[in-house]
Parts: sequence; C-alpha cells; structure tokens
Amino acid sequence: MGDLSPRYDDVEVGDSLPILSTTVGRAQLFLFSAATNNAHRIHYDQTWAVEEEGLRDIVVHGPLHGALAARAVTDWAGPDAMMTGYAMRHRRPAFPGDELRFRGRVSAKRRQGGKGIVEVEVEETNGQGEVLGSALISVALPFREKTL
Repeated sequence: MGDLSPRYDDVEVGDSLPILSTTVGRAQLFLFSAATNNAHRIHYDQTWAVEEEGLRDIVVHGPLHGALAARAVTDWAGPDAMMTGYAMRHRRPAFPGDELRFRGRVSAKRRQGGKGIVEVEVEETNGQGEVLGSALISVALPFREKTL
C-alpha cells in the first residue's frame, strides 16, 4: 500500500477533514442532467424553474450534492480506501454560482470483518453559512503496517 491514504490507526474520533469548497455552474448542471438521464426542467430551464416552480433559478441536483459530499471524504481517504456506506439528507436547494462547502468530521471508528471502518459526518453549507444538507459516509481505511 502507498502512503497516500490516512491509516485507520492514526485517525481519531473528532478529527476534521479538509474542507471541500466548490461552485457549480450552469454547464455542469446541464451535463449532469444528461449523464444521469434526469430531464426535470428545474435543473436546466431557468424560465421554467422561476415561472412554473417559483424558484429563484435552476437548482443543483440532489445526487450532485451527494457526489460532492462523497468526494470530500474520498479526497481525504485517498486511493487505498474504499467507501462502504453512504446516506444523505437534503435540507434546502443550491443554485448555480453558489459556493458549496463540505465540512467533514470523524464521528466513529470500528473494526469490522478485518477492516478499519471510519464514519464521517459531512455538513454542506453555502457561502452564507446556511446548512444545505448532511451526510454520513463510511470508508474502510488501511491499517498501518507493522514493522518488525
């Protein structure tokens, strides 16, 4: 194993992950709609979203929020880790140009089936600090190799 992933032995409950901050644009939303075969007009048709749905603009897809939350964890966990669990709750929408921030914190760890499982609570906020959603994501991290 390489040295690119944190080791289960070195992670503690309460550890913070690096914050992932990103902005989603209109082109990304259109392409995400196409890639996921999601034809709901609130994701690409601004006139429809505003006039028919009463939104202020087109909205970021729920699964895209989820993918970004997972990315916040897997970027930290590195290539030697494996995502083993995922659950997300959406609380409010995000719109093109909004800054999205994903803050993760290790909430639990356990040994299970020979693997070191780490649970990470992720909170998503916008640039104004409003909570958009939360996730609980589990990853299996490698153990530190024993030296003789």
